[in-house]
Amino acid sequence: MSLKPYYRRLGSTDLQLSPLGLGTVKIGRNQGVKYPTGFELPDDDAVRHLLAQAHDAGINVLDTAPAYGSSEQRLGPLLKGQRQQWLICSKVGEEFDNGQSHFDFSAAHTRRSIERSLQRLHTDYLDMVLVHSDGNDLQVLNHTEVYPTLLRLRDEGLIRAIGFSGKTLDGGIAALQHGDCAMVTFNLNEQGEQGVLDYAASAHKGILVKKALASGHVCLQNGADPVHASFELIFAQPAVSSVIIGTITPKHLSHNVATACQVLAQLTAPRH
Repeated sequence: MSLKPYYRRLGSTDLQLSPLGLGTVKIGRNQGVKYPTGFELPDDDAVRHLLAQAHDAGINVLDTAPAYGSSEQRLGPLLKGQRQQWLICSKVGEEFDNGQSHFDFSAAHTRRSIERSLQRLHTDYLDMVLVHSDGNDLQVLNHTEVYPTLLRLRDEGLIRAIGFSGKTLDGGIAALQHGDCAMVTFNLNEQGEQGVLDYAASAHKGILVKKALASGHVCLQNGADPVHASFELIFAQPAVSSVIIGTITPKHLSHNVATACQVLAQLTAPRH
């Protein structure tokens, strides 16, 4: 099964995204993460095989961030010779050191962070860069230099699309007014950012979905497949370009891809 027939445009950009993207926090960080069970970081061979499996399934979106521990540093060498196969999404604003997050939205740090990500990922451009908000979305957007700096870096050709990974309805809508996309939490349990999806659809902006499976916490009372139910909800949203799934388990990745293909086939089938 392949996701290639179901690629979706990121808003008004020329980027065509696979409807599932591979989140890579679990290849670089296992401290301070909100998953139901602990896990060991996979070795390079395991990550290499996971990337190959994802690519073979038609996934072309890789989501990473400086705050994901060693994720960027590990991906760079592992993606050697494959840059054109992937749309890489990274972030700015949040740093993770010695088990603690801290935030810097200054112009100088934003530019330094992008230059560092380019170096770590062995590339000269990033397809998407999102602001990693601390939750004070409007404060970050209206009173720091991070968004204007990203817009300048986009104009300079270092970034193809910019956006915002926030935590509030107002923040998501405000970010879309000047950016290309937003990353929102949207799942069976949490739909408080529905208004961001609605605004994106009307304004021809892109949406990336995080925590689509509630970080592994989604369960249904009637024994139904929570992945299928989650994807039915999310892919019915016209603004959604890609759902970021952060798995390091080949079996889970296969199930996610097969389920997404099934749901997308149903949604795109001609109606008589």
